[in-house]
Amino acid sequence: MRIVFMGTPDFAVGSLQALSESGKYEIVGVVTQPDRPKGRGNKMLMTPVKEYALSKGYEVYQPQKVKTPEFVQILRGMQPDLIVVAAFGQFLSKEILTMPKYGCINVHASLLPKYRGAAPIQYAIIKGEKKSGVTIMQMDIGMDTGAMLGKVVVPIGENTTMGELHDALRSKGAELLLDVIEKIAAGTVVATPQNNAEATYATLLDRSMERIDWSMPAQEVHNLIRGFNPAPSTFTTLPNGKNLKIWGSRLTDKVSGDIAGTVIEVGKHSFFVACGSGVVEIIEVQPESKKRMPAQVFINGRGVQVGDILGVPAAK
Repeated sequence: MRIVFMGTPDFAVGSLQALSESGKYEIVGVVTQPDRPKGRGNKMLMTPVKEYALSKGYEVYQPQKVKTPEFVQILRGMQPDLIVVAAFGQFLSKEILTMPKYGCINVHASLLPKYRGAAPIQYAIIKGEKKSGVTIMQMDIGMDTGAMLGKVVVPIGENTTMGELHDALRSKGAELLLDVIEKIAAGTVVATPQNNAEATYATLLDRSMERIDWSMPAQEVHNLIRGFNPAPSTFTTLPNGKNLKIWGSRLTDKVSGDIAGTVIEVGKHSFFVACGSGVVEIIEVQPESKKRMPAQVFINGRGVQVGDILGVPAAK
């Protein structure tokens, strides 16, 4: 089977690697987003998929838009039997979707029809789900609306971070992909339509979501912190006006009548913050212009004290 692979971030590398290491398929081209400048130095960085593809000697294509007649012509020249898409980042035209013998399939990091869209892994944790998973679907013209060809469920623990869930889904999705492609080739795959009435959406993350609103219940604050770890991270404001990134938290059974955002207790290894209801324990932070550190190190440097109120913007 001649396969064209389309993907961009690290999540997609898992699927490309599985296809490559299976040795069963001819990967005739890898399509990924154009290189973009990143970091303080604004250095042009290859996408993770490009990096892996080049290491395997695959032909890599980076069109600004896959829908252009010029690139569609290039795709036709590859004569794919199947196009596999995983977190690619561009919509495909009907012309591309119908080009291969077996069409196009997508490796999506949620249990569809829940969390269609761009940030399903973060949303599963932010919304307090107890399970997530990967769905492989036959792509159609809608956004993540196609018929489902396979699913795998991955549990989410109370303290599971977005990074941990990402890695589990990356691995399970890659295994599922190989299983689904074998069934496609054998003609035994079963396509199950999605129930659109049950659909929810994981829209692009907004920078305003990164600021912790301590008036939320402790459970929601904890979900946000772990849902944004390791990216894009959450933050609050210290009484001195400086930002403090919050990387790690735990739920507690403590209660407090203090104003939301008040540091109610400072222990040896962590500190405790009152929320709209309940209290969260903060275990890992990153002060402005410094590295991530255990809360214990921050406390020893007298970074926070009982009675401090977090999240209040500094007076101008």
